[in-house]
Amino acid sequence: MNVRRSAAVLAAVAVIGAATPAAAAPSPSPSQAFPSALYGGTDPKYDGVWRQSLALLAQDTVGVKPAAKSVQWLARQQCADGSFASYRPDPTTACDAKTMRDTNATSAAVQALAALGGHDDVTGKAVDWLKSVQNKDGGWGYSPGGASDTNSTSVVIGALAAAGEKPGRAEKDGKSPYDALLKLALPCGGDGGGAFAFQPDKKGELAPNADATAAGVLGALGKGMVVEAGDKAGEKSDASCAKAGTPEQAAANGAAYLTTALAKDDGHLMSALAGAEPQPDYGNTADAVVALAALGETAQAGKSVRWLEKNSTSWAARSGPAAYAQLILAAHATGTNPRDFGGADLVKQLGATGPAPQTAGKTETRASDEKEDSGSDFFGIWWYVGVCLVAGIGIGFLFTGRKKQQQL
Repeated sequence: MNVRRSAAVLAAVAVIGAATPAAAAPSPSPSQAFPSALYGGTDPKYDGVWRQSLALLAQDTVGVKPAAKSVQWLARQQCADGSFASYRPDPTTACDAKTMRDTNATSAAVQALAALGGHDDVTGKAVDWLKSVQNKDGGWGYSPGGASDTNSTSVVIGALAAAGEKPGRAEKDGKSPYDALLKLALPCGGDGGGAFAFQPDKKGELAPNADATAAGVLGALGKGMVVEAGDKAGEKSDASCAKAGTPEQAAANGAAYLTTALAKDDGHLMSALAGAEPQPDYGNTADAVVALAALGETAQAGKSVRWLEKNSTSWAARSGPAAYAQLILAAHATGTNPRDFGGADLVKQLGATGPAPQTAGKTETRASDEKEDSGSDFFGIWWYVGVCLVAGIGIGFLFTGRKKQQQL
């Protein structure tokens, strides 16, 4: 899914009143204090867990050990029932009926924490919660009780796989997640044949959606966000569409649709937001690269990742940690060096948006990383008071304010 979990997902959330699109999140004011363990420097209200999960997952994928405090912050975002919200400012306050649980944030956290290891209790509770809110058609919506959509169902599949589960065995009323995805796949022959829709429209009809298709390909293959380079190595296979009687065929059809869409616009996808001027969609292009690489469609995946190398620098700098993570995962999936991505070191750039990672078992810290994070401004203020008191009795400590970073 793209850097903000897709405009389609957030549009659906807006409809059910769960959230406002992350694009509308305000920039931080000097008076705002966000946890120093968090990646990105702008308001995490709508995407804190998501961007933290992607940042940690991307670092782990390239052999970087994230800062312990950042991993701990993510684990502490979990509610007692196993779910995660998009962001909890004060994790010491228990989740209640007003807490907006989020299947996407929960699934992203599971994938990150499972990859890092040592968090089986957290991921186990999260998986149990995800199973408890599965829809009768076998899929998941963005929020519990919401209609199943391709993106949410696919990211949950990735979480189940990351936790060692068999996604196909997660059934509700005899329906598995793959059954839900097959119902969201467009048949061959018509406009957008082979693509996945986000959700059926009010008339029950399906419309092709590139973002949902990239997610759906991974979901239908039973894969998460990380795809190993050469997972199914080989040149581009037959891109024809065939009746999707199996998840694997639906994935192949989706890959064929993405290949055609990417080739149409010089290797990248275009945004399709209502009322906006068409423009390159960097996040969905990166996701499409991962999806194609997962199926062994290396020819088009390679062309598209080279386009990203040449054109994604400004987008990633504006968008923040999740964008850098997406590019790192696309590079990893195609065997491209993320430390020399069109001349940019994506790993270093991602690291600069949050606490310095651990190296060789030793944590490299910035002065600001010494702070304890409560997730609230109140405790941040009292921390500074404590510093002043220590300085007043003659013990000098130098603390620097956390450098403001961009995020989504």
